[in-house]
Amino acid sequence: MRESKIGGFNERLESQAEARRALLEKFKPKPTVQPEVFETRAQRKEREIEEVRAKRVADKEAARLKAEAAAEEARLALANNEEAQLELKRQERKDRKSAAKAEARAKREAKSAMRRG
Repeated sequence: MRESKIGGFNERLESQAEARRALLEKFKPKPTVQPEVFETRAQRKEREIEEVRAKRVADKEAARLKAEAAAEEARLALANNEEAQLELKRQERKDRKSAAKAEARAKREAKSAMRRG
């Protein structure tokens, strides 16, 4: 008889046993790597929450400072703009006149209501 490429019966048994040992070796427990600083799930969650809170506070402060700077810039631009100053004065005068008109109308209506009733 011709011998197969693997070899004889004993060689096939040896290779089969070797494959079985390799397969079982995969299932053996391996030593675990312990972290230097062990952090529990709760501690990690707390740390992440603190990081998010700190980031939000920083973002909020940056937005506040940006808004303050924009408001100050707008105020300075308005103060330096003569045309805008004249428009503000006109608007104040219009507001005063309309308030006086409304007051006079209310006075007239009250006088009229007194005559009727």
